[in-house]
Amino acid sequence: MDSALSELPDSPVLALKILVAGGFGVGKTTLVGSVSEIRPLRTEEQLTEAGRGVDDTGGVEQKTTTTVAMDFGRITIRQGLSVYLFGTPGQDRFWFLWDELAQGALGAVVLADTRRLTDCFPAVDFFEHRGIPFVVAVNRFAGTRDFRPEEVSRALDLDRDTPVVLCDARRRTSGKDVLITLVEHAGRVHAARLLADVARV
Repeated sequence: MDSALSELPDSPVLALKILVAGGFGVGKTTLVGSVSEIRPLRTEEQLTEAGRGVDDTGGVEQKTTTTVAMDFGRITIRQGLSVYLFGTPGQDRFWFLWDELAQGALGAVVLADTRRLTDCFPAVDFFEHRGIPFVVAVNRFAGTRDFRPEEVSRALDLDRDTPVVLCDARRRTSGKDVLITLVEHAGRVHAARLLADVARV
């Protein structure tokens, strides 16, 4: 991480922390890399024969590497406002890292692959139970059937206010649109909580 952090300029006035989560092979590393304005930190290792009985590669058979700790990137929204991105590992055996990564997070992006939609249930549950605002971003893979956001929302049994957006994790503009949607949603959620706290005083 030192090499990535060494590329950062002086600390901005405000830095937001956002997690990028989701199932194995859904495109988390790709999304972080596509939007990051610095060379992203990656902790990918080659998949091995020993892991074949543990990692479900159904639908993503071409995947040869996996994130074993986290991905890290940064994007400047405007002067004095930067977002630090932390991509979480997707496999069950690395979930012990999630609580540490989630500390201080403004919110999260849950990437979804409609070929393996159930893979994002654990991430959805994680953020719902901890009260962390999140959006679901459906990564559109070539050759897959398109579903409307409302169909994905129903399939995941999301709260009506949780945004669902379509994206292409490879495209910087698409990734930035997802992050803007999250920041706006998280702002509304945190503002509503502040108002509720004030009303109780």
